[in-house]
Amino acid sequence: MNKLPIPPSGIYTFENARLHASLTVGFDGLADADGFVSADVAINGGRIVSIAPHRLGTPASSGALDLKGRIVLPCFVDCHTHLDKGHIWQRSPNPDGSFAGALYAAHADRTARWSAKDVSRRMDFALRTAFAHGTKAIRTHLDSAAPQDAISWPVFEDIREKWHGRIDLQAACLVGIEETRDQAWFAGLARRVAGARGVLGAVTYMVPDLDALLDRMFALAIEHGLDLDFHADETDAIDAISLKKIAEAALRHRFERKILVGHCCSLARQPDGEVLDTLDKVARAEIAVVSLPMCNLYLQDRRHDQTTPRWRGVTLLHEMKARGIPVAVASDNTRDPFYAYGDLDMLEVYRMATRILHLDHPVGDWPRAVAQTPAKTMQLDNTGVLQPGGPADLVVFKGRNWTELLSRPEADRIVIRDGKPIDTSLPDYAELDDLMGA
Repeated sequence: MNKLPIPPSGIYTFENARLHASLTVGFDGLADADGFVSADVAINGGRIVSIAPHRLGTPASSGALDLKGRIVLPCFVDCHTHLDKGHIWQRSPNPDGSFAGALYAAHADRTARWSAKDVSRRMDFALRTAFAHGTKAIRTHLDSAAPQDAISWPVFEDIREKWHGRIDLQAACLVGIEETRDQAWFAGLARRVAGARGVLGAVTYMVPDLDALLDRMFALAIEHGLDLDFHADETDAIDAISLKKIAEAALRHRFERKILVGHCCSLARQPDGEVLDTLDKVARAEIAVVSLPMCNLYLQDRRHDQTTPRWRGVTLLHEMKARGIPVAVASDNTRDPFYAYGDLDMLEVYRMATRILHLDHPVGDWPRAVAQTPAKTMQLDNTGVLQPGGPADLVVFKGRNWTELLSRPEADRIVIRDGKPIDTSLPDYAELDDLMGA
């Protein structure tokens, strides 16, 4: 059994917990080679009262719960998802696992089935899953080509209100950059996004008028006071350089709000000179980048000629981080044509990212990529870290070191919200069976 006798009220202390130094604020203790510190965490009234070094041999305090070196992390932040697409695989699978197949299947499903009821049910299912896994904040992209914009944005606003206090929700509109050529329509979408306190977003391609279209997006974001979020260069094409184009646009406009760019796969395929020029501009523009390792491993370089894929589909996170560029990893799609698997479990994302991107030897401060860094990009205070005076929103695992934590699913983790354990039962896929019929 993995239960802890946490009292329903009053102060209690997790003694002999292992916290990661990169995600712990206001703690003065010696970290081991893996970045962990041994600490006692006192909790009262939904807040962390104190974090103190654990002293071996010290008698247990009143209300103490001995964790025996188990790892405790802050609740996760998932900054790039597609809740509106999630869980449609059963009715609209990707026919061949390709990017083109995903586009076709998702478009057909959206056109035929994305009513308000359908989107709402699937989004709520996804959020219950993420909540049970220990996620505290999520940014989702919403397919926003007409007429879907008029359906999905009201659904999102309603769900955000229902989930207030459990998961902090943000939404970014998602349209192809070519759709912004319709100036009147896109200006109306920007107003809708602003009214919903959302983020302005698009998928960029190397269209001839990309610079002009980006200028239009940046101008509207400045006009409405919106952050920006892009899908960029989700391809192995060496000439796909829209990340650089976005950075150049940000510098042209002297853009001061947050910019997040996802995927950036083609960067790993480009010559060193091109890479260095792009990264220098991204750093100067203070752009954050999120890699989606599971989805891009699934889609990129998929071959149908009896040959094995040759590359991993991820971007150059190590090089970016070395230049001070904020970097994160996130879930992306879940059980839809773009990714057949996934469960919005950020521990799984971090586990896979560690293996695919080599976020180890040393681990360093890479754990920030699933917590503090995306929280800062989403402008969420007191999120993604453990600190005295901060919220008691944390996850208690059985693993006592990285090899234990990242070798098992940790399905019996304990999720603490507002100082109290939550029900971590996952919703049954059968709940969605009535949505999966023809």
